Amino acid sequence: MDRALLADFLRARRAELQPEEVGLPRGSRRRTGGLRREEVAVLAGMSADYYTRLEQKRGPMPSEQMLAAVARALRLSPGEAGHLFALAGHAAPRRATTDDLVSPAILHIAEQLTDTPAIVFSRFGEALLQTPAAKALFGDYTRFTGMDRYLVYRWFTEPSQRDIYPVEDHGVRGRVFTVDLRAAYTADPVGVAGEIVDALLAVSPEFAEVWRLHEVDVTHHLDRKRYLHPALGELELYSRRLVDPDEGQELLVFMADPGSPSEAKLRRLI
Repeated sequence: MDRALLADFLRARRAELQPEEVGLPRGSRRRTGGLRREEVAVLAGMSADYYTRLEQKRGPMPSEQMLAAVARALRLSPGEAGHLFALAGHAAPRRATTDDLVSPAILHIAEQLTDTPAIVFSRFGEALLQTPAAKALFGDYTRFTGMDRYLVYRWFTEPSQRDIYPVEDHGVRGRVFTVDLRAAYTADPVGVAGEIVDALLAVSPEFAEVWRLHEVDVTHHLDRKRYLHPALGELELYSRRLVDPDEGQELLVFMADPGSPSEAKLRRLI
């Protein structure tokens, strides 16, 4: 671990990242550009003291999980993330770690959707990025840790996860999420997808029943879906997918019919 170069690299990347790029207000008292240390810490889900020690060359060797969180917070490219890992004394990131990083192309598009609900998902159903409108509509999906990071896992283990959909749609939504998991599992049965499947089979009889169907497509996987919001009520929204096949990530954008009641509700939300 090269503490001096690691600290220099973190400070340089932090100075280049502007508050607006990560959805933070600049504020009238900010005298210099870039993010503050405590802002990076919040974005990475760690204590400000821990991150400060890294920048002051006195921190312990970070774990791969900590480095992945810092890479996400600083919006590092896969190449920059690899450099971060090397400075911290780790081998180049495993594929499961680089999956945590939003691809530059997807990130550039998502940053333009400031007033539109949009979510970037990994191939395993982990929300890597949400626009402010998406967090207002669905809640913060990026706050979860462990197996709860994966939407399909929360669906079958956390009943409140289903509140966003009408009860009569629950069955088909579970099948759709399982189909998406099966696609990732087929491509890499011993990787992260396999871990998710094993974990769900151990705790959810409902998932086991759906998994045994061996479905690879669900005809009800329609563009228009119904969503329930605690303040706005029911909304009918279309979702459009933009896929980055190289990184295995997709950007989901949610829209309503122009002039519809759902569009009016979205405007209130934003």
